[in-house]
Amino acid sequence: MYHKPVLLEACLEGLALKESGTYVDATFGGGGHTKAILDVLGDKGKVIAFDQDADAVENTWDDDRLIFVHQNFKYLRRFLRFHNIEKVDGILADLGVSSHQLDTGERGFSTRFDGPLDMRMSDTDLVTAQEIINTFSEESLATIFYRYGELSNSRKIAARIVVERKKKAITTTAEFTEILKPLVPLKVQNKILAQIFQALRIEVNQELKALEALLEQSAEVLDENGRLCMISYHSLEDRLVKRFFQHGCFDNEPEKDEFGRTQIPLKKVGRMILPTEKEIKKNKRARSAKLRIAEKR
Repeated sequence: MYHKPVLLEACLEGLALKESGTYVDATFGGGGHTKAILDVLGDKGKVIAFDQDADAVENTWDDDRLIFVHQNFKYLRRFLRFHNIEKVDGILADLGVSSHQLDTGERGFSTRFDGPLDMRMSDTDLVTAQEIINTFSEESLATIFYRYGELSNSRKIAARIVVERKKKAITTTAEFTEILKPLVPLKVQNKILAQIFQALRIEVNQELKALEALLEQSAEVLDENGRLCMISYHSLEDRLVKRFFQHGCFDNEPEKDEFGRTQIPLKKVGRMILPTEKEIKKNKRARSAKLRIAEKR
């Protein structure tokens, strides 16, 4: 396992684990959270772990209580049905990109390592960051950087990319960052480049749409009083989680039934939890983590 589980104790407490319960780890990664859950469960307990990343498959181990699903968590309901599971007692999702993914240059996720402009979480997906950078319209690129990177100079970034790609196709992370540097002040270079890469990664993997699907399906498959623990790392994810917990939807107004009552399937449990300074020292990846917990009504 290469994954140091973020906010592990808070997650285990938040899930309110039952010895014979059935749980979902929607983001298996290196298996750290899954292993900790299984350590608490008895012989009748079960964890269904999802991960679309091929590297995650290598981190599984033999345990009759573990079912590994090599798929995106947006297919949660479909694969629970496939395994004849109607309801679960808890769901955990750690939405961050793993250190392993960031540190593997050929995946194209990081500004620190040169590699192909890929950024796919699953190698079965067709669209790469390279295709987006070299073929999407200037307007589409600007929208991606503004919406998913929250960048105020998104139009300038898009315009420069279009100018440069006419000279030569942009194929590597190093080429891409060199093109961007004239637009980014040196003192905030790492931060802005990270926001640009984040925006591309979200678009490549359709991450926010997948998160919406996970939240909606979680509310359906959780048993009464079942718990949902969501760890997010940036405001776009956290906003969706917070809104769904509060209103049961992602629009401005929650849905109402024929009697005018709102249908909110979850209720939040406690306050948002942040990592301690001690945890951040041990695991820098935890520094931007936010954990929100909800319970099925």
